[in-house]
Amino acid sequence: MNLSEKEVRYVADLANLELTSEEVHRMSQDLGHILTYIEELNQLDTKDVEPMAQVLFDSGETATLREDVVRPPLSNADALANAASSGAGYFKVPKVIER
Repeated sequence: MNLSEKEVRYVADLANLELTSEEVHRMSQDLGHILTYIEELNQLDTKDVEPMAQVLFDSGETATLREDVVRPPLSNADALANAASSGAGYFKVPKVIER
């Protein structure tokens, strides 16, 4: 599967990246190879493969998860107590994305 330069530039723009023409060409090929490999993986029959996620693991009494306990929530003042900068009940952070 091949990606066009337009698609690569669109994805780069979403990631706020500036790519040279050479990088766009290389990314087009690299991303195309990745998508081709994913297409191959999607063709595998996995219906008889059991899930391996820990959430589905039956651990019985040996589970290391703590019990859910209802606790009072953290107050806004406590949450902002160690903030470098805050105002109007919110954290203040410097602007990091400029367009």
